[in-house]
Amino acid sequence: MEKQPNSRMCFVCGVDNPIGLHLSFYTDDEGRCIGRFRPKPEHQGYPGHLHGGIISTLLDETMGRVLTPQNVWAMTGRLEIKFSKPVPLDQELTIVGELCHSRSRAYEARGQIQLPDGTTLVEGSGLYIRIPDEVVEQAKSSLDFWEVVPD
Repeated sequence: MEKQPNSRMCFVCGVDNPIGLHLSFYTDDEGRCIGRFRPKPEHQGYPGHLHGGIISTLLDETMGRVLTPQNVWAMTGRLEIKFSKPVPLDQELTIVGELCHSRSRAYEARGQIQLPDGTTLVEGSGLYIRIPDEVVEQAKSSLDFWEVVPD
């Protein structure tokens, strides 16, 4: 698997964000984006379970990052989440995103959150809209950091 870049202050991948989730993402041989996350008590909603907003954030970021190897930057146009089972705290979760369809500026992706035994807890789908190149260049200069950070 190939590691994807991190930024400094992104809530999900920011290496310097003091309240962020600090995830690393990888692209596997099938072009899927893979992330792993172990939720802590401060991430809970209902006692003992991961907050639905964090669940949605994890899926959104992972599905959107399927475009990273193509150097496509996109913003979420639509996000749908199906919560099948509660997501427990203090277990490593695997978040998987994959590209389903692409058109000129629109990309559809799907994703899921799984337990270590492969049980799927949550599924999602999203529509991602390509950001114009000039806007991407401005964003990259504002980031001041978009690098692969060693594990």
